[in-house]
Amino acid sequence: MKTVKILRFPRLDTILMVEVFIKEFSGEYKKRALWEALPKKMMYQTFNVIVEYLLYSHKIKINKEGRIEWKEKKEPETEYKHFYIPYHFTQYS
Repeated sequence: MKTVKILRFPRLDTILMVEVFIKEFSGEYKKRALWEALPKKMMYQTFNVIVEYLLYSHKIKINKEGRIEWKEKKEPETEYKHFYIPYHFTQYS
């Protein structure tokens, strides 16, 4: 595995901003155009770290045309319906 020195690590609010933007404009932008259209400017290296993280965590995909799309995930309640939880977590908070 290739080791890369990361100069800037993104903050959580920056990652969330990119996630929301990709969800809203899924499939409309290629990587460079997406970076230029973000509401908050950031270094391209930082943006690349965020995109690599989202690809690694299977939240986004790059389609055949090179456009970035948000991958819809199943809701946990539909995925794990067969599990029985005998109490509600709100009782104990």
